[in-house]
Amino acid sequence: IDTAANHLLAIINDILDLSKIEAEKLVLEKKDFTLTSIFDYVSELLKDEAHKKGIEIHVDTQGVPNYLCGDPTRLRQALLNYAGNAVKFTQQGAITLRAILLSEDDSGMLMRFEVQDSGIGIRPENVSKLFKSFEQEDVSTTRKYGGTGLGLAITQNLAVMMGGDVGAESKIGKGSTFWFTARIERGASQEDGDTLVNVE
Repeated sequence: IDTAANHLLAIINDILDLSKIEAEKLVLEKKDFTLTSIFDYVSELLKDEAHKKGIEIHVDTQGVPNYLCGDPTRLRQALLNYAGNAVKFTQQGAITLRAILLSEDDSGMLMRFEVQDSGIGIRPENVSKLFKSFEQEDVSTTRKYGGTGLGLAITQNLAVMMGGDVGAESKIGKGSTFWFTARIERGASQEDGDTLVNVE
């Protein structure tokens, strides 16, 4: 009952989020947070399911500032959509959550967030359509793994709202890497006397 209730709640939340985005009612927040808190939260949320399948979760944020300013809730949501799919479609091996600083100028930083898995992979001709609402690779995917096909569409919309884009590279049987970019400012560190938001 608990599993079914949580699944239904996730579907309702996805539909509400997509409706807000399409109605242009979703407003991004701007607050200080740490990159560590984002990745720790996502890893913690998925670790039990990953452990059941013998999957390791790795985090790579080397060379990226830890103190950031933006919308931590939506950033976490976008990353979690990718990471949740990675755990779902991976039967063995590892998943890597990664942040990369692409560039920085007076307007802030352009960052790329990736989730790389060693899962079943996707046919190249089907990658682009996955970011459309209610789309999955094929009917058999929906039947076997479940899901609504809304998570990737929401991530794409969030990325665009944050000044970025989305994409994926994949090979059948070799795994996938899903990524999105976002423009984020440097945040104030605790040494500056500011209180960082808790994103949990």
